Amino acid sequence: MEWKNLFRGMLMGVTDLIPGVSGGTVAFLLGIYDRLLESISGFFSRNWKKHIGFLLPLAIGICIALLLFSSLINYLLDEHFKETQFFFLGLIIGVVPFLMKQGNVRENFRKHHFVWMIIFAALLASLAFVKPAENSEPITTLTITIAIGLFLSGWLASMAMLLPGISGSFVLLVLGVYRTATNALASLNLPIILVIGAGVIVGFIVSSKGIRYILHRYPMMTYAAIIGLIIGSVAVIFPGMPTRENVIVCVITFVLGLMVSTSFSKIQP
Repeated sequence: MEWKNLFRGMLMGVTDLIPGVSGGTVAFLLGIYDRLLESISGFFSRNWKKHIGFLLPLAIGICIALLLFSSLINYLLDEHFKETQFFFLGLIIGVVPFLMKQGNVRENFRKHHFVWMIIFAALLASLAFVKPAENSEPITTLTITIAIGLFLSGWLASMAMLLPGISGSFVLLVLGVYRTATNALASLNLPIILVIGAGVIVGFIVSSKGIRYILHRYPMMTYAAIIGLIIGSVAVIFPGMPTRENVIVCVITFVLGLMVSTSFSKIQP
């Protein structure tokens, strides 16, 4: 068992709780993105034993983070929204130089790669103008119709979780079930957790194979898309200019985010 993945999973789990921040971005920072896709795809094959040592500690870490930090994240976003978002802005912006180095952009990118990068950045940035359809009260009981809706929401969110730059939590927010998901985690509402979780698992199985195929078949185009998505995500989570009262704190949290991102990029898998 690769128990160091317990810590990595906790980092991914915390970021997956944040609308606008992607666990896939953290996986890229930690240098395990390719292996994550390979392991998820391989776990549901005859060679599943080969991948369980990598995936199990990672999954445990993600679950621990989701259960422990769901209430804290809700508190920070409610009470210290701008300061928290500026931290994640620093975290996200800090990953761009790392990705450009990984893809050797200076030598490998051509004009059409930069064009696609701008297109993907613009597409994701346009989500900043999408008004979330969040319900006033979280769902706490299930009917067949609600269960199907939550399952499909989990499926769509999981596809976003695996793509750096796209937040699964933001997808849940747009679909109107983010508060339902975080409330279920905070209150341990098992039926809700199991339904959304089942959708997430199915989405992982389907999307990991597709993303991995595209990454290996069209590596530079994939890097262009991923860098564009990460740049575009800045617009999605930008909370507006800080006020005079909290500008210093926002600058500090932004710099801390950059420092954390830079530190992660030096960690070897």
